[in-house]
Amino acid sequence: MAFKSGTTHWGSLAKFFHWTIVLLIIVQATVGLIMVDLPRKPNIIPVYNLHKSIGITILVLAVLRLAWRAFDPHPVMPAGTSTWQALGARAGHVLLYVLLFLVPLSGWWFDSVTALRPLYWFNLIPIPPLGAPDPALKELARDRHEFLFWVLVVVALGHAAMAFVHQFVSRDGILSRMLPGRRGLATASTAAISPLATPLSENHDAQNPVPSASVADPAVRGPGA
Repeated sequence: MAFKSGTTHWGSLAKFFHWTIVLLIIVQATVGLIMVDLPRKPNIIPVYNLHKSIGITILVLAVLRLAWRAFDPHPVMPAGTSTWQALGARAGHVLLYVLLFLVPLSGWWFDSVTALRPLYWFNLIPIPPLGAPDPALKELARDRHEFLFWVLVVVALGHAAMAFVHQFVSRDGILSRMLPGRRGLATASTAAISPLATPLSENHDAQNPVPSASVADPAVRGPGA
């Protein structure tokens, strides 16, 4: 599998970032929704620590993924994609990136203003607070974190829904080129705008040149040819 992305596929590193973040968000959402209903006892502290550590991990991976995108070529949009679809896809990706930063940062801020205990990444690395403890901001920080989380859920579901529409309705292979272990098939629409895609007929003709009818048969060329 190619390490870097190409015009018709995502590279292995881009796929790693994408699917690792997806998996961690699912785990994070599950842990977060469960822990808020747990009885307030000392044995829930490891659960909260896990939730915070996963959040920091998602933030770090989002930074690395965004940095990698600056050097990694992006697959082209299929030919025939309308302007509004291309703009919508770009806006959706930008919003996803913003939320991948804001949701963990808001949780980090919430932990900082409450200052219940020092924050450690998986009990290994100390994480400094984003600000001084401030009980007056506790409810605001919690509400912002929860609101941003639900916005992320809605945007991520919309992103997934559009990927399925492209794959099974438009059939342009958008989802296939992000699947692990798949290089992504160059559909006719993609090949039309990809400089790397060479039609099979051209390869065949190059190896077995056959004069076309318009050249071989003077009758077909017409008068004045």
